[in-house]
Amino acid sequence: MAFIGYDIGMMKIVVILNPTSGRGRGEAQRKTLHRLMDSAANASPHPVEWEIFRTSARGDATLLAKHASDAGADIVVAAGGDGTCGEVVNGIAGTEAHFGVIPLGTGNDFARTIGVYGSLETAVDILFSEHTRLVDLGRIGDHWFLNVAGCGFDAKVAERVNRGYRRLNDSMAYIAGVMQTLISFKSPRFKLTMDGSVYESDGMLCTIANAPSYGGGMRVAPDALIDDGVLDICFLNKTGRIEFLRAFPRVFKGTHVTHPKVKMFRVKRGRVEATPPMPILVDGEVIGETPVDFEVVPCALKIMTPMDKIKDNG
Repeated sequence: MAFIGYDIGMMKIVVILNPTSGRGRGEAQRKTLHRLMDSAANASPHPVEWEIFRTSARGDATLLAKHASDAGADIVVAAGGDGTCGEVVNGIAGTEAHFGVIPLGTGNDFARTIGVYGSLETAVDILFSEHTRLVDLGRIGDHWFLNVAGCGFDAKVAERVNRGYRRLNDSMAYIAGVMQTLISFKSPRFKLTMDGSVYESDGMLCTIANAPSYGGGMRVAPDALIDDGVLDICFLNKTGRIEFLRAFPRVFKGTHVTHPKVKMFRVKRGRVEATPPMPILVDGEVIGETPVDFEVVPCALKIMTPMDKIKDNG
């Protein structure tokens, strides 16, 4: 692979660190990350220039990523969770910059999907490996997403999780959010327009998946692939609280797709409407409300990946 900086003998890596990711894990691992980056750069066969920038507010990662790309960074790295990944991608989508991940968040679903999960040392080594692949991105409104966009119950849960549960981590925070949200949630009327066809129903949620999982391991679209040129839609029709609670654990294995209240679709583009309007969740962050248009953009992002995840797609 030829990085932008190789023609002048220098590879440029910018790491964007969210210190609050993983309930403070980002900040706790900052010095370790600095040491690992320094060690990997010194061991690289190519000269490497690298920097770490810390975010201080929501949206910072997008601005920093755009600035890094504009300044000629070869690799722009999200050091955080799925929300940080989503912000960084929104700063570099459509540019020549490669995307890297250092998983420091609560769920780290995209990192798991691409095989960048485990030790920090392994994640850093992948940045210097020169192994890349092209993956699809989803676009909802004017916002890009890597993993899953959704509206309805899951977005309501995300709003609640993002406000609290600091003593919980990983999947437990999402489970707690589900339990509390379920008490007051009322199913809206959805209208889905998908590649020209229309589906209408009262429903709990509608997820638009580029990748299989979100929410700390919930495999909402277990057959979704990040390089197949389509988005997987999971729609849950209106269901009672008890029935929902009985079926909910199945989402962690992806077996919920056989439940009679679940409808799965594969589409390239569409529109989601809801009455009343529902919040929109994109890669762990709530960004607005329905109605929204969505589409898949094939081969839209170059990512750093483990050797065994390389695809022959350019």
